[in-house]
Amino acid sequence: MGSDSFINDVIWGLSDPQKHLPSKYFYDEKGSRIFQEIMQMDEYYLPACEREILYKQSQQIANEINHEEFDIIELGAGDGSKTMVFLEEVIKTGKKTTYVPMDISSDILEVNKRQIKQKLPDLTVETLPGDYFYTIKTINSYSRPRLVMFMGSNIGNFPGEKAIEFIRFVNDHLNPGDYFLMGVDLKKNPHVIRAAYNDKKGITKRFNLNLLERINRELKGDFNLKAFEHYGVYNPLEGAALSFLVSMQEQDVHIANHTFHFDKYETIHTEVSQKYSLKDLDQLAIKTGFSWDRHFTDSRGYYSLSLFRK
Repeated sequence: MGSDSFINDVIWGLSDPQKHLPSKYFYDEKGSRIFQEIMQMDEYYLPACEREILYKQSQQIANEINHEEFDIIELGAGDGSKTMVFLEEVIKTGKKTTYVPMDISSDILEVNKRQIKQKLPDLTVETLPGDYFYTIKTINSYSRPRLVMFMGSNIGNFPGEKAIEFIRFVNDHLNPGDYFLMGVDLKKNPHVIRAAYNDKKGITKRFNLNLLERINRELKGDFNLKAFEHYGVYNPLEGAALSFLVSMQEQDVHIANHTFHFDKYETIHTEVSQKYSLKDLDQLAIKTGFSWDRHFTDSRGYYSLSLFRK
């Protein structure tokens, strides 16, 4: 992520009447380490739910794909540890596949390829480093039918219309008969969702505050981290979990020759995590040009791997 776009996004976001910062900047080296801690938290149910579905229902998902040969393309694949389970099950069904992981980090893709090849030496793995908004165009060079995967409830980071735009964008790069598999966090008891973004140990708070620390470190800002508090809230009407940083005093912050004034209790909006019902997902499929959808949920009905067909 170039520092120019970082500084521009920060200045633009903090100049807005409702201050905001893009959540993509959470994930510097330290932020990524803290996020690994979040993934282990008791309250943060999402990874365990996704793993449960992958372990118990991967074969059923694979059997829904009515092609004997197809390519599996994963957007934002990371190290591929979760996908391994799915790939193993696809191979067990006798279907032939190539795995194409896409990620902005070429380093993580090397880890991905190495781990997959250790477990599945006969599987062809072709890594595609770069921002998948650009690299997705290259999937048109694959002639077999395709399954595009977008896991980890990442669709939740796109608010409202942006989610529709993104899924349409994926659809635009598919051919009729191709599939799209998406990890989705479902609407549930609001207390369960709120606790996932307000853990007792304060790990989410550290994750949120690290964004200010990163601005201090990389953009020579002077945020006083002790003068900001993390606040996470869930709105069950909108299905949106929102994260804020709250200024606990009136103060000025300086970043790259700009001064930003904060009133006492003024907020910076840092993240949205959208939740869906299965009915919402059916509507989403229709709105984004898919002709068919099927949902695979965990035993508690907290999470879905939703399969769409073009």
